[in-house]
Amino acid sequence: MGNKDFYIGKIVFITKCMLAAYILTAGLLLLLSFMLYRFGLSEKTVSICIIGIYIAVTFAAGLIAGKSAGKRKFLWGLSVGVIYYVILVIVSLIVNRGLQDVAGSMVTVFFLCAGSGMLGGMIS
Repeated sequence: MGNKDFYIGKIVFITKCMLAAYILTAGLLLLLSFMLYRFGLSEKTVSICIIGIYIAVTFAAGLIAGKSAGKRKFLWGLSVGVIYYVILVIVSLIVNRGLQDVAGSMVTVFFLCAGSGMLGGMIS
């Protein structure tokens, strides 16, 4: 029973990290949309801000995961970054109904999410 409780605890922990990350993402994207409406930001500026949000959120999630994990903090940060990316791709595929708009930057966003999550885990 001890092993089962350990894995359930880790799954709950990762779920909490992901929930916190996506709540933070929603808040930051809402702020960005307000700034877009208010100041009429260019498409390039909005794209840079979205990438910055991905980096900041996965870094924060990696930081939280690393602080709570104790051992192998960088792996927990990396796993949080990768899971964030996977959920992001799934949602993008559902919304866009294909890979047309997403495929160009998928690899770059993967390395940004995984790297910043791992960095957050290492710093914690």
